[in-house]
Amino acid sequence: QYEYNCILLLSPCKLLPSSLNRLSVCSKICYAIGGAPYQITGCALGFFLQIYLLDVAQLDPFYASIILFVGRAWDAVTDPTVGFLVSRTPWTRFGRMLPWIALSTPLAVLAYFLVWYVPPFEDGKVIWYLFFYCLFQTLQTCFHVPYSALTMFISSEQKERDSATAYRMTVEVLGTVVGTAIQGQIVGMANAPCLPGPADLLALGNTSASHGINDTEHGISLDHTKVAYMIASGVICLIYIICAIVVFCGVREQKGKHCGFQSEPMSFFQGIRLVMGHGPYAKLVMVFLFTSLGFMLLEGNFALFCSYTLGFRNDFQNILLVIMLSATLAIPFWQWFLTRFGKKTAVYVGTLSVVPFMILVVCVRSNLIVTYIVSFAAGVGVAAAFLLPWSMLPDVVDDFQVQNPDSTGHEALFYSFYVFFTKFASGVSLGISTLSLDFAGYITRGCSQPEAVDLTLKLLVSAAPIALILIGLGILYSYPIDEERRQGNRKLLQEQRDNEADSETDSTELANMV
Repeated sequence: QYEYNCILLLSPCKLLPSSLNRLSVCSKICYAIGGAPYQITGCALGFFLQIYLLDVAQLDPFYASIILFVGRAWDAVTDPTVGFLVSRTPWTRFGRMLPWIALSTPLAVLAYFLVWYVPPFEDGKVIWYLFFYCLFQTLQTCFHVPYSALTMFISSEQKERDSATAYRMTVEVLGTVVGTAIQGQIVGMANAPCLPGPADLLALGNTSASHGINDTEHGISLDHTKVAYMIASGVICLIYIICAIVVFCGVREQKGKHCGFQSEPMSFFQGIRLVMGHGPYAKLVMVFLFTSLGFMLLEGNFALFCSYTLGFRNDFQNILLVIMLSATLAIPFWQWFLTRFGKKTAVYVGTLSVVPFMILVVCVRSNLIVTYIVSFAAGVGVAAAFLLPWSMLPDVVDDFQVQNPDSTGHEALFYSFYVFFTKFASGVSLGISTLSLDFAGYITRGCSQPEAVDLTLKLLVSAAPIALILIGLGILYSYPIDEERRQGNRKLLQEQRDNEADSETDSTELANMV
């Protein structure tokens, strides 16, 4: 009783009645807050890193594409490796997942800050950004893979995990709003002046254009823009640390077979064969790969599209913010839709809902009000892209456990590959798109771009994403876990846990009698 009172007094969010196996609202909120750092930093990097490397760090588009691709492709090693190491981590008094989150956070925020710092030398710039970008991806993996797998450790009840996942998805979408708002608004107030291209010189004349078109506006220089990016990254680093502290202090892992205690050790490649050999998981990963690749193409190039193709150089950060705000408001609707019509149907409807707006945004003539309206409507589909794929992953893990009752403790491997494909899709999309802009003749910090660049940007934010999304949804058609199978798995798992509890009770009573 004394220990119980101490826990209640010192850490009310950690209290989890094992008899009821229910999570308090405080526990769910503390758990959900841990999803914010990944989305805040990912949103800032996804929307702004490409334009930062091209127009602020002033790297050649070819080298920028190498940095963007290699940085994310590096996760081909880090994500599965970290997932394997997490699955082999022994239990500590803080749990198995939480120590990874605590230890990786300080170095991760340092690496993230240095990604947005322009070094005072030219020859080693590419190496600088490649090193710190890869380092941050590695350290963020050490945070996010254990955090993602933590879903299976906070409760053995599917209903409680689904509820906690809904909290988490809401916070993650809010995180995208925060990331877009912080990065966009701070950087937007110090927008660097553009430089005249050949078309601008012909239009304005060599005398007036030689001084630049925007270089006198508000007295803003490129140095001001560099400082703005550093301030934004500093604020995001502070939020990252606060969220990690909340998770570590407010979440309690459950220890037991049903919560992922590994039954037998296995090698790294055995683990890969195990998870990828599960049919529903392999199909879900392929669905997520193609749909993520489509949305990442849209995300990575939308800032450039707004700035150059639509001509809203000073408004693109507000357009991005409208999309994320709309996505946040749509989360409760998709959560209701998911519960009412099932997860598979929700993925189809939610993902397809954004396709008309991808077409409309490139077909309608440049109009700021129309762009805001289209962006707000598109945000509803973006919310579905955030919420729905992650909500299906616990069902796959449960299905695996039903079919392999003697093989437990591999949840981190399932989540690590899922995270890997997200980051791999982002790296491929940003690398290919930046390289395509280089071939099209992209002009760094240009006030206008050649027609080939405008056409390339239209393809990258409309035609290519739509094609990839349709491929992913085509694969989803053969995804076997429907609502009937999901409910059946829940009943079978509950029966297994009840039988295990009865066996443990009988063993205890027999031991007491002896």
